[in-house]
Amino acid sequence: MSSVQDIWGNMLTSLETESSAISFDVWLKPLEPVDIVDNRLVLLAPSASARDFVASRFLNLLKATLQKHHTMLSEIELIDPLEMEKFSAREQKPKQEEPVATKDAVTLLAKYTFDTFVVGKANQLAFATAQAISEEPGSRYNPLFIYGGVGLGKTHIMHAIGNKIRSTKNLKVMYVPSDAFINDFIAGVRTGSSHSNSFKDKYRSVDVLMIDDVQFFAGKEATQEEFFHTFNDLHQSGKQIVMSSDRPPKEIGGLPDRLRSRFESGIIADIQPPDLETRIAILQRKIQNDKQEVPNEVITYMAERISNNVREMEGALNKLVLLAQLEGVIPSVDLLKTTLKDFDEKSGSAPTMDGILDKVCKYYTLNPNELLGKGRTKDVAHARQLAMYLCTELLSATPLASIGNYFGGRDHTTVMHARDKISKQLASDNKLKFIMSDIKELLTKG
Repeated sequence: MSSVQDIWGNMLTSLETESSAISFDVWLKPLEPVDIVDNRLVLLAPSASARDFVASRFLNLLKATLQKHHTMLSEIELIDPLEMEKFSAREQKPKQEEPVATKDAVTLLAKYTFDTFVVGKANQLAFATAQAISEEPGSRYNPLFIYGGVGLGKTHIMHAIGNKIRSTKNLKVMYVPSDAFINDFIAGVRTGSSHSNSFKDKYRSVDVLMIDDVQFFAGKEATQEEFFHTFNDLHQSGKQIVMSSDRPPKEIGGLPDRLRSRFESGIIADIQPPDLETRIAILQRKIQNDKQEVPNEVITYMAERISNNVREMEGALNKLVLLAQLEGVIPSVDLLKTTLKDFDEKSGSAPTMDGILDKVCKYYTLNPNELLGKGRTKDVAHARQLAMYLCTELLSATPLASIGNYFGGRDHTTVMHARDKISKQLASDNKLKFIMSDIKELLTKG
């Protein structure tokens, strides 16, 4: 049987497609695989409240995803940090010292190749640069910095680079999410100098290093320092570096100038939401690969209504096909309308700055003029920052300057501060997570 880390890695790939971006980032991705016991996959939640929320909202989804990938396993057990010690004692497993990392490099997914990536105007620069890198890693376009919103194909391109290099060249390729790099570094520091040296050997001995979501390095000074030296060592040795982020380097707050300059020293390629023709092509490619039958009018209707997130669009297609199979009917526009309203951006009001402002004000019982004005009371400032954060997340294609201008003529640095502050709070404040979930639910209802 695959290792518990491999099982969870495969599940995360599916969960990212089958759940909303906020559900995945806030509730599912933070879960940690612990062990497999009596056909149960044990997952550690960050807290007791997080465990309870995941159990109430996502347990059935977790079970279904587990059984889809690993038919020998049937159940999910969720535990919190306080139960971790009891679990370890119950299983009576001797604690082994981890070598360096709490997480190793993520296995490259074979399905993510250049051949399975649909190219359009919105991603052609990133695609062409990635292909060139895979043919001559380290010789040009080094580093490559890819940025774009959630679900637009950044991870697909990175896996495609790694798969192409591994299949054509005798080079050592490492792909890791930023949190894995951070956890490896922390583990190395915690366990002493020998493991710290092992950490350096691990990351500086590769030919190609790809790190996903480097925006999460913001504010982590020790990690930034280590990555700065890792970057320099690899770059000076002619090794290829590829990074991805949800925003360009200049908009990542909490980065020292010397690290930001490294991010900007190669080529920066953005990925924007695909146009209608590209979205239709993406759906047609997926239907062809999955050997499904979906009428063209259904494909077009879906592509017209889900425009900002390819992953969400593919998830909607998966659900539509599954529901049609369960009911024994051919997928239709009517079935799409009645069963996939969560994915249909036009079934209610599509997210807009006006809509976000309205829902945040209603939630906090505030007047919109208070958020757009100069008021700086604690409650007004917090609501304004939360609204700005939602705009940066839900309207990722909107420039920060435009968001700042909407909120009373503020500049883009104010928006960056609000985004980074709320993002940091969400990592540890469960109450704020529930508030964010409630406001997003209000937005989906229009």
